[in-house]
Amino acid sequence: MLKRSVTAVVAIAVFIPICYFSGPVPILWPAAMTVLSVVAAYEMMKCVGATHPALLVPGFFVSAAAPLSAHFLPFQLLLILYVFFLIVYFAVDVFSRGKIDYQTSTAAFMGIFYSSASFAALVLLRLLGPYFYLLVFIGPWTSDTFAYLVGRAIGKHKLIPEVSPKKTVEGAIGGVIFAAAAFVLYGWIVSLTGGSLGFGLPVLALMGAVVAAISQIGDLSMSVVKRRYGVKDYGNLFPGHGGVLDRFDSVLLAAPVLWIFGGLFLFAAR
Repeated sequence: MLKRSVTAVVAIAVFIPICYFSGPVPILWPAAMTVLSVVAAYEMMKCVGATHPALLVPGFFVSAAAPLSAHFLPFQLLLILYVFFLIVYFAVDVFSRGKIDYQTSTAAFMGIFYSSASFAALVLLRLLGPYFYLLVFIGPWTSDTFAYLVGRAIGKHKLIPEVSPKKTVEGAIGGVIFAAAAFVLYGWIVSLTGGSLGFGLPVLALMGAVVAAISQIGDLSMSVVKRRYGVKDYGNLFPGHGGVLDRFDSVLLAAPVLWIFGGLFLFAAR
């Protein structure tokens, strides 16, 4: 417990300055997301056994290029990047002559695509304004916290015990409700400071509920992978919390969904 608490304090002490200075120093945010993306790629490839250099090198390249491309280049170029990534992995499968297992390369491709695209979405979210992008952390982390607390307090019905034995239906519902409330509270606080998220409080509540539900799916999906490969934690970058994929599992799937959600509403409002 002490190790988890110390790690959390240190992580917050690093996270807050990055958020604060990413306004006056725009490169700071994509640089941080790039580092996390590369570490996440390593964790995923190690988990699925994709340790051959022919898989590692293009995997690291895409994981570094995706967040930076999202910041500096048109969004369409991200699609081209992933098409070439797919071609490279197909070529590796063909020319390895059976030395690289197809299932391993496929699992590595899916994992790298998922994590790098999600970190790219985090970069795109930052471009939507100085306040909106923080919702991608507020929603999932509020949902995680209150799903645990509500589950401990009144949880009786197991959610999906084959994937996560301790999660309950009551906890999942509680996480969604509190995340919706957190979105509304955050929107209200931003408005008091003279800022704006660009949405009314009812829309924020709906958005919070959707993001929380999606983040729980993201969390469970990463648990499915760990169970499939018999891994307790993806890494140990955050002592007591695991690796990047362990700490950001609920954020990763929520990031592209929130970006799409926010983009659609902002576009409709114009």
